[in-house]
Amino acid sequence: MILWNNDTEIQFFTEALKNFASPEKVFYKLKDGYFAYIPVGVSSEKKTLQSRNSLIGHFTENWARNLFDPIAKKLGLFAVSGVACDVLGLSTRSRADLAFCNSPNTVQKPENIKLIFEIKMSVVSNYQFNIVTNEIKFIGDYKSHIGQPSFIRSDSMLKAIGKSITIRVSGFAATKIPIIIIGNSPIAKSYQKKVDFLKTSGVIQGFWSLNPRPTDSDFVKVTPKKGFQTIQTTDTILQLCKELVENDMNYFSSMISKNDLGKIISIASKETTDIAKAEKFLTLIRS
Repeated sequence: MILWNNDTEIQFFTEALKNFASPEKVFYKLKDGYFAYIPVGVSSEKKTLQSRNSLIGHFTENWARNLFDPIAKKLGLFAVSGVACDVLGLSTRSRADLAFCNSPNTVQKPENIKLIFEIKMSVVSNYQFNIVTNEIKFIGDYKSHIGQPSFIRSDSMLKAIGKSITIRVSGFAATKIPIIIIGNSPIAKSYQKKVDFLKTSGVIQGFWSLNPRPTDSDFVKVTPKKGFQTIQTTDTILQLCKELVENDMNYFSSMISKNDLGKIISIASKETTDIAKAEKFLTLIRS
């Protein structure tokens, strides 16, 4: 599988038009023609294109599943779209976009879910559609238009963070399941410290952009603590997923006094092995 690129976005528009979506459903109709986004310096003409959202959402979720399916198989797991698990706060109305599971079922027990992905992908670059020739032409990267795709959009980031926190606070069953947010754009510079804190605190295990080359100019490729990473190869995805699935990680969070924390550490340190010490510490911190 090839990672996200401009050809993938042209494929989306081509398929949408072939499936009877009118140009007005997927492009902005401006004075100079049909555009994926309103170019910088062009009047927005008070236009807001909402009809594309469900189409690109469906396309990106299918694309991501096709990309991750062979990776899951190499790990002895299934890549399952739309996973529901009430124990984790994933109801049938708020499913996980994609998950690696022990079985192909969409309704899962928490112990069978090994990795959760939330997908926040969209059209990133700008394109012009020629209604006469049906040609779709790339005309500029995400810096050339006024749209805010994928991770650049604050509400997408906040929704992904909020859903991840909902899973994390659902109870003990969520403490062993890694959560990854998938996108196809860089993050805004203002989010660098936030994503690194979310990773180091254990709430989210990473924000991954699957678009290796969103622009030829400078952009945030990776944050200092790798809360955000731009993925360059599918081999990297396999390596990262393998580490997340095979490492016996545990999320814990608490706000207690230093005195109580010291007592917990003192009690846990009496165990004979590192694993036993960790298990004792986690038991005490949650009690």
